[in-house]
Amino acid sequence: MGKVVKNKKETDKKKILKELYFGHSMSCAELGKHIHKSLPFSNKLIYELLEEGFVAETGFAASTGGRRPQTFAIAQNIMYVVSVAMDQLMTKIVIMDMQNNFVSAVETIKLSLAKNNEAVVILAEKIVDLIEKADIPREKIIGIGIAMPGFVNIKKGINYSFLFTENKSISKIIFDKIGIPVYIDNDSSLIALAELRFGAVNQKKNVMVLNIGWGVGLGLILNGELFRGHDGFAGEFSHIPLFNNNKLCACGKSGCLETETSLVVLIDKAKEGIKAGRSTRLSGLTFDDYERASEAIILAAHEGDQFAAELFRDIGYNIGRGIAVLIHLLNPEVVILSGRGSTAGKILKAPIQQALNEHSIPILSQNTTIEMSAIGYQAELIGAAALVMENLESIPLNGKPLILAVARAPQLAV
Repeated sequence: MGKVVKNKKETDKKKILKELYFGHSMSCAELGKHIHKSLPFSNKLIYELLEEGFVAETGFAASTGGRRPQTFAIAQNIMYVVSVAMDQLMTKIVIMDMQNNFVSAVETIKLSLAKNNEAVVILAEKIVDLIEKADIPREKIIGIGIAMPGFVNIKKGINYSFLFTENKSISKIIFDKIGIPVYIDNDSSLIALAELRFGAVNQKKNVMVLNIGWGVGLGLILNGELFRGHDGFAGEFSHIPLFNNNKLCACGKSGCLETETSLVVLIDKAKEGIKAGRSTRLSGLTFDDYERASEAIILAAHEGDQFAAELFRDIGYNIGRGIAVLIHLLNPEVVILSGRGSTAGKILKAPIQQALNEHSIPILSQNTTIEMSAIGYQAELIGAAALVMENLESIPLNGKPLILAVARAPQLAV
């Protein structure tokens, strides 16, 4: 019985830490409401977490008429996560603290995922390298969160599209190599998680988050929660069969939304236009590096290059046609544009709105707004870190694997 009580108490402590991670700074009363515990019990847990060095006092909240309550946050330098953001061509790895600050350099590696049987091994080695280079005790890294494209089964730790592992768990393969808990999820779902927890839409209930990159992914926030669907595959926006263009998609079907809207399409059309003699500042652009090519086209569009702007006009209009389908099905309050392509900003947003004006029933779309991500291009890394913290209750915190800086804490003021 004693062990059960102790384990339940540890779980409640982890719930407090999770709430503080997502809420930044909270009072004891607020924490009690969030974890559904009494004020005296919450006060006791916070006191113990202060003694153990996990939390720190952050001052007093605004007065509501009585004594101002003490607020708390996760202590600096007590826990870290490794955050990994993958797309089909590039992977970024960084170590983050509990305030979502980068505490290591962002390691960017070229790692093609398509038909690459060594991708998981290479990824694990790169994570090990980053941890070894960082001036951070390994024992304080509580987990590794990985955002990746494709059909990801988060329960089994398998990606059915990339990172071939013969149905072995990607999470376990990397854990066996590194010895730190590993959690994986679809990149677009984790971008939506970042927007839900830290973005400007965290008070809104029904939000669609588009991840515009080498494909066009979708994260769904329904009734204030991240929606993954029955098997975890909800949000495959790229593969809506919207066009009769006979273009083969990466999924094996033809006419998918992705075949007319991705940054790969943008680059291919730029190549075609330059070859056909279009007048543009992009004439000397080389296309051997897709990341640099996409950045150059976005920059040219921002600086008034007519050809580059036309490329985004076509891409944006077709994305808008797809969004019109979402509006008719789900009637969202907000559609957030995120991912690499969203850095095009209003150049992309304007043709999307034009398509909505033409293809949406006004009474359905009139109260749906199109907004750019307030978090920006780092949303995927933030979402991957948040994935670890979403699973905090399954991670041991006392003793191993953490080394705690225990400091005697003052009595709480509540």
